[in-house]
Amino acid sequence: MSREGIVNAVLLVGFVAVAAWAHFAGEPFTITLATRAAIFALAAVGLNFALGLGGLVSLGHAVFFGIGGYAMGILAFHAQNYTPLMEWPFAIPGTKVMPIIWLTAIVTAALAALVIGLLSLRTSGVYFIMITLAFGQMFFYFAISWSAYGGEDGLSIYIRNGFPGLNTLVPIQFFGICFVLLCAVLWFVSRMERSPFGLMLNAARQVPHRVETVGLDPQRAKLVAFVISGAITALAGALFADLNRFVSPTMFSWQTSGEIMIFVILGGVARLCGPVAGAALFVALEHWLGDLSDYWHIYLGLLLLLIVLFLRGGIVGFLAGRARAHD
Repeated sequence: MSREGIVNAVLLVGFVAVAAWAHFAGEPFTITLATRAAIFALAAVGLNFALGLGGLVSLGHAVFFGIGGYAMGILAFHAQNYTPLMEWPFAIPGTKVMPIIWLTAIVTAALAALVIGLLSLRTSGVYFIMITLAFGQMFFYFAISWSAYGGEDGLSIYIRNGFPGLNTLVPIQFFGICFVLLCAVLWFVSRMERSPFGLMLNAARQVPHRVETVGLDPQRAKLVAFVISGAITALAGALFADLNRFVSPTMFSWQTSGEIMIFVILGGVARLCGPVAGAALFVALEHWLGDLSDYWHIYLGLLLLLIVLFLRGGIVGFLAGRARAHD
């Protein structure tokens, strides 16, 4: 196992160890923090797939996070009110079954990412950043005006959705669901990185003209990466909404997009478990420093500045060295 592989394994085992300790110590709030970090990590893994491999600097990934959240909220809302989601041309009921909600979130976000990607990838650089940010703001204001599902006040779900064979209201069991999904997505991303598609995408990021000369389409590869990235982030959004049993337009806000980007930068861009380290550090700082001051983001900003200036590979890059495990 490479040095980065060891770091990745320690990070994942650390998640399990913290949750297990909290469970046996009777600290459900700590399990909730670990669950929150795992969900944020999953969202950041989605962005890191587009950013690290494809070089797509998106400030609109809150769109997919919010789509995942509202997919959960709308389906669960109709299930708890016993009203159909739609009645014509055929009735579609709500549901509280997590796998169905996840599939709905993934498919909806993938379609949205396809449309957004087709438009956004006509540009590059700062123009791509701004157009993804613009889409995020469009969805944010649409959610505010969507009075049928709470509008600006958001939408509360009174009972957590269910997973076959598990009691999702038990904190350690819900953490287990989120952690297993995180590991599954990390495995998927690692396989994609080493696949011919991943190699082509990496080449398209570095030397797109050479990719074109061998008959491949770098823009199409980036579009596929953007769609996969949005689908992963939407899954995290559905889990986050289930954790809080609440969805609101803030899930679409540019601040949410910025936080997801921060997770990636803190942990290390293009590092497999960089988002895991970044999300865990963010949640820890939010918990510890938030008790000391309402302005704890100042310390986060200083840390982010130091990492950008002196640790370009992020936390994982610092611990594992310059070379990435898949290089």
